[in-house]
Amino acid sequence: MRNLGKSHWFGIIYGIMLAAFTAYALLDVFVIPHRYETALPASQAVDGASASESGSAPTNEADDAPDDAAAEKKSTDTEYADGNITISVKTLREDDTDIYVADVELSSAEYLKTALAENTYGRNVKESTSAIAQENNAILAINGDFYGSRLNGYVIRNGVLYRSSAAKGNEDLVIYADGSLGIIEESEISAEALLDKGAQQVLSFGPALIENGDISVSESEEVGKAKASNPRTAIGLINDLHYVFVVSDGRTSASKGLSLYELARFMKSLGVKTAYNLDGGGSSTMYYQGRVINNPTTDGRTISERRVSDIVYIGYGK
Repeated sequence: MRNLGKSHWFGIIYGIMLAAFTAYALLDVFVIPHRYETALPASQAVDGASASESGSAPTNEADDAPDDAAAEKKSTDTEYADGNITISVKTLREDDTDIYVADVELSSAEYLKTALAENTYGRNVKESTSAIAQENNAILAINGDFYGSRLNGYVIRNGVLYRSSAAKGNEDLVIYADGSLGIIEESEISAEALLDKGAQQVLSFGPALIENGDISVSESEEVGKAKASNPRTAIGLINDLHYVFVVSDGRTSASKGLSLYELARFMKSLGVKTAYNLDGGGSSTMYYQGRVINNPTTDGRTISERRVSDIVYIGYGK
């Protein structure tokens, strides 16, 4: 009886320890922040560099613009223009869904940037899209690929390589120094080779929506176990230095959301040659001129931003 009692208690203690270890492991992967490197501000990042401390404080984007551009600045609720950046924002209705489209033309690819939450590369380091945008003086911003929720997949930001471990089956978006967009398979090229080819940003979510002007997803294709109709975020290239940033609402009675194929079809209607699906669902957020202009939601009941790892933005940076 005594031995049976000891075995019984050992089983209970072992079960508690196993449960505690499992809970910690899950928290470690999905919740506990791990800060690995401080990111360089986009204005200071250089090709192939590794991250180090930054030294400049945020400034207003108009103040940070070249004098001639700032002098030409025009800004309204739907239009922004200066000597280097032109943005037009509109809301369209397709497939019972509200879709926010920012048409962007740049004089140089240097104004298309990315930024990390808390200016830090890590895991589970998160802020809202609007907070990251404000910290980096963004004029326009959308959520990125939420790299911090995964352990693998290339991470190149503003010409700096942070993660080079490939993920099986990953189809990435590459933004090159000249502003062109490319789609690559991680299994076919290394992150270091992409840097050598001039990659400034590599976003690892997907899939590609449009390649060479043609829709590249099927009507039944989805991201993992995502619902067929979702809030979505995408970026597309129309021609040289002419982009569209697109965010759709979803999961509410007012806005159904889009399937990947519906999103691809919509992007094609805008005339894009290349388009790529970024993180969606509760992450989908568009920020313009100091405010969030869409209705981000995770559960369809509460309208609020989800905290994310990174953004893609237009502006002059810190």
